[in-house]
Amino acid sequence: MSRLSRWRVAAAAAALVVGLAGCSHSAVTPTAGNAPGPSPTWTASPALARQLTSARAATAKYLTDISVAHADGYEIITPMMDGMGYHYLNKNIEGFDVTKPAILVYEKNGTAWQLAALEWVFPSVPTTPPLEGATYGSFPAACHYVDGTFVPAAAQKDCAPKSQGGSLFNFWHPDLTTLHVWLWYDNPDGLYHGTNPLVVS
Repeated sequence: MSRLSRWRVAAAAAALVVGLAGCSHSAVTPTAGNAPGPSPTWTASPALARQLTSARAATAKYLTDISVAHADGYEIITPMMDGMGYHYLNKNIEGFDVTKPAILVYEKNGTAWQLAALEWVFPSVPTTPPLEGATYGSFPAACHYVDGTFVPAAAQKDCAPKSQGGSLFNFWHPDLTTLHVWLWYDNPDGLYHGTNPLVVS
């Protein structure tokens, strides 16, 4: 990374700290069984601001250059999903590390790509929230194919070797708990909300 690029990342990180320390987040609607999310007057703590600053600095290289994500092992696992975007998974990342999201969620405008959200997946709702005020979504068990298409399936044995479009089978996963963080794209429904009304196909 060039000196100018490092300066830009540092500046963005500093701006994020200031913004999070002084701004309130809109309400988040949690899924059933989860703890209540941030209220309209909820303000990020210094600890959360530091975590999000670290996440932003670590993922700045992916912001508008999807080829960097590809080079680091992220591969497409969904087509464009209204309210979310295109999901890219790194199968080598497990557990929670705020600087290493398992999934990058991108938006596309013409030929330009924009990183919008970071996402982590868990087998169940974490006992201790990895981020303050975190709320969760879910993704059903599914077969995923190399072209990014997927088909819900209760078990891997139910996955066809090819998709309807002829793409080869990639992997299967069981039911998952998801955590979205809209760190690079404003979401009026909240930092952790599973969908974003500003994202449309």
